[in-house]
Amino acid sequence: MRKKYLALVSLCAGTMLLSACGNLGSGSGNSVTQATQRSNKGYQTTGQADTSDYQGVIENGRYLTSKARGVGIIQNSENMLNLKSFESGMTTLSKEEFPTKDYIFREGQLLTKGTVQDWLGRRSKDNPTGLNPEDNGEKDADKRNPIYIQQIEEQDYMKETDGKLELAGITIGIGMNRKDYYQKEQYGAVYTTNISKEKMEEEGKKAAAEVLKRVRKLDGASDVPILICMYEQAPNDSLVGGTFYAYSVSDGDTLGSWKETDLQTSVLPATSANGAVNDNDESSFNAFKNKTQSFFPNLAGVTAQAKYNNKSLQELHVKITTQFYSETEIRSFTQFVSQMAKTYLPGDIPIDITIKGSDGEVQAFLAREKDSGSFYTHVFDD
Repeated sequence: MRKKYLALVSLCAGTMLLSACGNLGSGSGNSVTQATQRSNKGYQTTGQADTSDYQGVIENGRYLTSKARGVGIIQNSENMLNLKSFESGMTTLSKEEFPTKDYIFREGQLLTKGTVQDWLGRRSKDNPTGLNPEDNGEKDADKRNPIYIQQIEEQDYMKETDGKLELAGITIGIGMNRKDYYQKEQYGAVYTTNISKEKMEEEGKKAAAEVLKRVRKLDGASDVPILICMYEQAPNDSLVGGTFYAYSVSDGDTLGSWKETDLQTSVLPATSANGAVNDNDESSFNAFKNKTQSFFPNLAGVTAQAKYNNKSLQELHVKITTQFYSETEIRSFTQFVSQMAKTYLPGDIPIDITIKGSDGEVQAFLAREKDSGSFYTHVFDD
């Protein structure tokens, strides 16, 4: 039961691509009517609880998952924060080109898992479609050809035509490395090749042009707008995920002009390696952290990921690690955290707070939607 509930909380909380939880689990007449209407049109969607989020596509009674699902996870196993920031950032950028009121979100169906794996591989006789340079046999960090392209993901955006959903837009995210980790021998020590920002951007533009050319040849993608977003991977030891640094929209066979983005992810409290994006946000979080720790000293840590757009705080994801063992302690602490968060943290953004024990088990969860007064709280029992 606990695992099922935790999965539901994880689905509904944080930065969501869809608003499925608002309708799929509801018994309200509106959501049932909407689902029935969609079904009569020949397709179904998850429904839309918030106009700022996309509806998703349901096919044959199941949510339609990506054909390349899992490739990004394999490629980014050392820092899962990269994957989360990558996916949520793609959707954020897509909302400007494909508004939620006009488009329905569909997980990528054009690029298969095998295709993405081949594209992420090195170019060779056996893999002529590899986007990364061939292995030149060098082992020295400054002489070898590094892996520049680490991640590729597709998102589809649909519109209704004559009662049917048709592909109306595509977003392609390309994750680029600034650090390429490699081994000189199997199971050996891990070494690093550093990649300059200029080289990363140069290789990224070449990859984007080639990806566009290949995607245009796929069925249904020859004449729809394609948004290509460029992402800089965070290092493996980073406390935050990476960030998108540029994007381009294509209505034909060539890319449009590149535009810089200002999406950032910051860790709070700020460190020397990751400075604060906004001093006021850091001060508010530190006040929350200090007040919480002063009343409950048995805390191993209070940190947060803050997501920004144009230096404006958009989301806050807080993690608290405790050394509590009794359920009464956890309940009291959760109630206190709810009050402190309401007092010190910004009230105009979505916030979620996960409380974990020192063993990694989730003990409690709190969440508040944008402009909502109170936090939803849940304490997990055995």
